[in-house]
Amino acid sequence: MSVTHCVFCFDVLAAKLLDGRDDDNHVSPGFPDEKMPLFVTWNLVKNGRESLRGCIGNFEPLPLHKGLKEYAIISALKDRRFNPISTKELPNLTCAVSLLVNFEKADNHFDWEIGLHGIWIEFRDENGRKRTATYLPEVMEEQGWNKIEAIDSLLKKGGYLSKITEECRQTIVLTRYQSKKHTITYDEYLEFIQGQ
Repeated sequence: MSVTHCVFCFDVLAAKLLDGRDDDNHVSPGFPDEKMPLFVTWNLVKNGRESLRGCIGNFEPLPLHKGLKEYAIISALKDRRFNPISTKELPNLTCAVSLLVNFEKADNHFDWEIGLHGIWIEFRDENGRKRTATYLPEVMEEQGWNKIEAIDSLLKKGGYLSKITEECRQTIVLTRYQSKKHTITYDEYLEFIQGQ
């Protein structure tokens, strides 16, 4: 995991926003094309504060060249929680790439550590439909949540609409994982490409 993963994502997004290009000829990744689960996160920095603008990834191991190219665009332009990132926002963005590792089935919904593990839960909603939801390792610390608050928020994120009880929490199948993460600003991206 290195700065080059984030530089590649910025290259892909800048080519799309500034030139309208999404071909394969505009950028050469500077890292191996190994297969890994991944997430790409875009934040907007305004008045010294970061706000989420998009975060989407995949738990299936993907070749990094194709996977990061695809998710750089999907997370920036197609995260349904937000309007697509605009060209004018580009200079105020940060890009974080998270490569997910060390997946383990947890013994129960408390068998994970805040700040170390991301959590992926599977559960059944009120209609018996299987649902899933995840938070990357940094989310719980950033939000200041304890384990119960994180689990309850994740249940809601995943579409659970009824009152959340301890009995409900105990039915969760939880997988914990870790993340190799790197983040850069747009200015750091420009410095990197100008130094090439």
